[in-house]
Amino acid sequence: MNPALLVVDVQNLFFTAPETAQSLRQAIPAINAAIALFRQKGLPVVCVQHIDEADGLTPGTEAFAVPPDLALRATDPCIHKRYGNAFNKTPLEELLKSQGVDTVIITGYCAEHCVLSTCRGARDCDFTAILLRGALASDTAAHIPFVERINDIISLRALAKALS
Repeated sequence: MNPALLVVDVQNLFFTAPETAQSLRQAIPAINAAIALFRQKGLPVVCVQHIDEADGLTPGTEAFAVPPDLALRATDPCIHKRYGNAFNKTPLEELLKSQGVDTVIITGYCAEHCVLSTCRGARDCDFTAILLRGALASDTAAHIPFVERINDIISLRALAKALS
């Protein structure tokens, strides 16, 4: 297994709705722990950000930016997407394959939309796609366990063991 970590759509705009903000705040510690694990192992961490001018999600704006408590670095590769699937019309597949990645561990927002679409897109590009338990967010809490049930999922502890 040669994995990369994808952090999908954890952007400031999505913290404006109370339910979504709470879900994102609950997911960030697990995302940060995964980021730390991937950095410790020298594995890629990729930031994925959604662009939607109508919603104010434009590069360079505060709404588009990642929150300061998310452990991403400016040096992490960043993919900007306009569709739910982060592989659709972006350089993500090429970036990952150029680094020999065969597995993506997916975290972020929104579980039933962009995370699920990216998970399926990864499979279409012949990557093994695995969701990280506790690292997904949604504006509807019941959607997270549904998305976890229909996909492969791994805990942070099991992931750390697999990478050791």
